[in-house]
Order: sequence, then structure tokens, then C-alpha cells
Amino acid sequence: MEEPDFNARAEDILSRIEAALERSGADLDFERVGDQVLQIDFADGSRIIINRHDAAQEIWVAARSGGFHYRWQGSCWRDTRNASELLPTLSELVSTQAGEPVSLL
Repeated sequence: MEEPDFNARAEDILSRIEAALERSGADLDFERVGDQVLQIDFADGSRIIINRHDAAQEIWVAARSGGFHYRWQGSCWRDTRNASELLPTLSELVSTQAGEPVSLL
């Protein structure tokens, strides 16, 4: 993928995640740290970090349950290990850490 395409897709997904978190009403805080990092903080002190990794052209997620790498594959961001989609998986991770259902779809 060309760099401009990656940049546009990465910015789009980070913005979509931010908008979904805002709509969710869940007990969490989030903020953008620079252009590349979205940090989600939970009431229990845990955190999820979502960042774009330009060199690998991936979206990386660090959560309490582990680290995940997502690469654009045709129509969505897919995990490089098990091919799961980013938004459904991230919804589960956020829900678990928030202790309440959160949908980012």
C-alpha cells in the first residue's frame, strides 16, 4: 500500500474509534497523544493503547490481555496472527476492561 493510502486509512480508523468511544457513554477516558496514538484509560487504572506503526503499515493495540497487530487487507484491518477484524476485537477488549458492553462498530 502506498504511504498516502496507509495514512488516510490509519487516520480514518483512529477517528472512527474516537467517535465510537464518545458515543458509548462508557466509564472511560480517552485522548489522542500526537497523531499516532490513541490512549484509553479505564476506571480500574488499566489502559489500552492504539497506535499506528508507519514502518510496518499496521495498527498496533496493547491491552491488558496482550498485544495485537492489524494490517489493512482489502476492506478492513485484520490481525496478522488470526485474521480477526480490528473493531469487533477492540470492542471486546474495551468491554472487558470497562466492565460494561462497549460497541465500536
